[in-house]
Amino acid sequence: MSRIALIVGVGSGNSASFARALALENYRVVLAARNIDKLESLCGETGAHPISCDATSAESVANLFETMQREVGTAEVVLYNPSAYTAGSITSLDPDLVLDSYMQTAFGAFLVAQQAAIGMKKLGRGAIFFTGATASVKGFPNFAPFAMGKFALRGLAQSLARELGPENIHVAHFIIDGGIASPGRDLDDEAPQTNVDDSQLEPDAIAQTYMAVLNQHRSAWTHEIDLRPWVETF
Repeated sequence: MSRIALIVGVGSGNSASFARALALENYRVVLAARNIDKLESLCGETGAHPISCDATSAESVANLFETMQREVGTAEVVLYNPSAYTAGSITSLDPDLVLDSYMQTAFGAFLVAQQAAIGMKKLGRGAIFFTGATASVKGFPNFAPFAMGKFALRGLAQSLARELGPENIHVAHFIIDGGIASPGRDLDDEAPQTNVDDSQLEPDAIAQTYMAVLNQHRSAWTHEIDLRPWVETF
């Protein structure tokens, strides 16, 4: 019987690469996004099941999990990927855009994690992953809204790891420290450094780390890990 994985907030980058990696390990993948029309190609490639969802709405998230339970089953792996990028001086930021940024980055993560935990407690196992960023640990000038959301996301992950870990639910936070490359480029570990354009994180390489953490034995779980290109400063 196939295990079930849910990815919320699916784009063409690291979340799509994670979907492909999960499918290769025989997971039944469910993809959730506001616009599921854009997922047609990825669903065809991975056999994934698309469900429309607005992660900032408690009603929509509850409907996502109800629909998934009815049509596919209970997810034992959930990745929360959405965030909104709002920048500007504190004196000129639009409060409505700041609220939307926070809702997508942090509040939506709470809603999804809440529903995921309900199902995983019944299963007696599971993994909840959150995609963080440099802004999860450092606030930069003119990026207060993004840092607000990502700091909150990290706090949520820490609290849930302590609460749910003893119940056999692995909670992990992934700090993506750097720009993510456009998907579709081939990884070439053997190429000379002078010919390798790897100043950005490759989506497939990020997915490899997600899978490595997912497959860890529970006696040595990783809660937080940061990923950055070899040329990135930190």
